[in-house]
Amino acid sequence: MNEAARPMSRSRSIMTELVFPTDTNHHGTMFGGTLMKDIDKISAISAMRHCGRPVVTASTDSLDFLAPIRLGEAVELEAFVTWTHRSSMEVYVVVRSENLFSGDRRVTCTAFSTFVAVDENGRPVPVPPVIPENDAERKLYDSAPERYEQRKKRRSQRYSSPE
Repeated sequence: MNEAARPMSRSRSIMTELVFPTDTNHHGTMFGGTLMKDIDKISAISAMRHCGRPVVTASTDSLDFLAPIRLGEAVELEAFVTWTHRSSMEVYVVVRSENLFSGDRRVTCTAFSTFVAVDENGRPVPVPPVIPENDAERKLYDSAPERYEQRKKRRSQRYSSPE
């Protein structure tokens, strides 16, 4: 595929939701698993926007919970493609919570996920390169090859049961 490179802004996706009682644990904070589901969803949207094809999740790593998200707050997830390889895309997600009464906002979670573009048979297909458009994006782009190598190393060291 000799498709033209695409700017990071093309894949930028934002999702905002209110945190309801069914989204929270006994501490009154959002379930980590619920947030992980939302991160996977917004990441997939971002990856599909970048490549214009169906995608599958290959990995989620560097999922860092930084602060709790409380009942009644708004939670905003922002995702965009930061780097591409042949058929894979690294997606960065930053999660912010907001107290809608005071206006206080804070970063509560960050994550990197990898998605693979697939054809109608589920086989990997090439994706276009991505172009950073500002200093913050350039920093993510420039540091991505190191994260890619760490993922490869982690996959090679993965334990698998003989059963």
